Amino acid sequence: MTPEDFAAAANVSRETLNRLMEMDRVLTEWSARHNLVARSTLETRWSRHYLDSAQIAPHVPAHARRLADIGSGGGFPGLVLAAMLAEKNVRVTLIESTGKKAAFLRAAGDAMGLANLEVIPARIESTTLAAPPDVVTARALARLDQLLGYVHGIQGKNTRALLLKGQDVEAELTEAAKSWHMDVKRHPSLTSPDATLLEIAGLRPLT
Repeated sequence: MTPEDFAAAANVSRETLNRLMEMDRVLTEWSARHNLVARSTLETRWSRHYLDSAQIAPHVPAHARRLADIGSGGGFPGLVLAAMLAEKNVRVTLIESTGKKAAFLRAAGDAMGLANLEVIPARIESTTLAAPPDVVTARALARLDQLLGYVHGIQGKNTRALLLKGQDVEAELTEAAKSWHMDVKRHPSLTSPDATLLEIAGLRPLT
């Protein structure tokens, strides 16, 4: 998949594509020195990483003004969403505890000219946000029961979680249901028949 193929599939503007191509330039440079994403996936990154991340954007509610991406790593999905949501005045906070990855996120965000971006170089468990996010996102971070603990730690009353999960999603949902109450919607992945985008609301621990 080329950047132009991605732009057509994700329905992004030329300005957004230009920002993402700046991200890609920085990602490629940094990947020569740091393991931001699996190097075996770099050749297919526009479908494997960029489009996989971009599919979250249409599920972000129109009223959302704050989005927090946890464990942002190489910028997927957080940086991609920050670029796509910049024109909608959505403030995106990236939470990443690994120093080199947080430095990459800042460098890429600067290159992309994103004014709606904040990077917090800290562990999720010790992060306190100025205001609860409307949306929390994550990709390839942890098993669902642990991931929901992270979401619960920063969420507000009406926060919605959009979480990309792989082929073990049903087993993870079964396990998580032992500890959490949640309203779940499943959206088929656009990039893999084995993956699912989970939309979770009403999250609270079982008592």
